[in-house]
Amino acid sequence: MTDSAHARKIAFASFVRKALADARAQRAWTGTEVSRRTGVSRQTINRWVRGEWASDPEAERVVAFCEGLGLNPITAFGVLGWDRTTAARPTPAPPPMDPDVEALLRRLVDPNISDAEKFHIRETIRYLAYRPKLPSAPQKRAKRAG
Repeated sequence: MTDSAHARKIAFASFVRKALADARAQRAWTGTEVSRRTGVSRQTINRWVRGEWASDPEAERVVAFCEGLGLNPITAFGVLGWDRTTAARPTPAPPPMDPDVEALLRRLVDPNISDAEKFHIRETIRYLAYRPKLPSAPQKRAKRAG
């Protein structure tokens, strides 16, 4: 393996590790959740993290990984030494954020909030995100005017 190929593997592994760490810290996503949201298998992501790939990652998987994490694929392409002029798909505008969710996100990045409090916020969010849906309340019938 050439030095440049080895350096690209190390650089891409570092890029993927940082993306995963950011997803854990900012979104409280596990490796399984990252895999689910990006459509890239955990095995593939783990190979990227370890730099254990014989040929370059497939561009479609790199794009899916980046887009699933809200990253610009051009950055990953640059780390891999690929053509930076390749146009990325336009990033859709994020949906409007509920003010309460924004407040929680601000608390999660606030250095004045304790790690214990941040842990509690993340665990509560995880519970709410994955709990079974509540059954719909039966709709009341309007009384007929008689």
